Amino acid sequence: MAIQVAQVSIENIDDAEGLESVMTALKNITGVTAIELDPDHDVATVSYEDTDTSIHALTAAISMVDYVTQPFPVDAPQNPHHNDL
Repeated sequence: MAIQVAQVSIENIDDAEGLESVMTALKNITGVTAIELDPDHDVATVSYEDTDTSIHALTAAISMVDYVTQPFPVDAPQNPHHNDL
């Protein structure tokens, strides 16, 4: 029952929208007490109560953001440049 501090990778999340999504995802985890993003070094420093959450929950949340912020394939209809082909 203690506050832990972990650094987790935010590699490949390089725009303001993605970083805001990381903040939202981490803030929504019960037990997270503080978040500091360092996009220049591709890390987030997160303080959390170890009885409420774990490093695995933090990395899972960031992985989901990373997944949704990945670019679409060139020929995907969701890609805004799909019709440029």
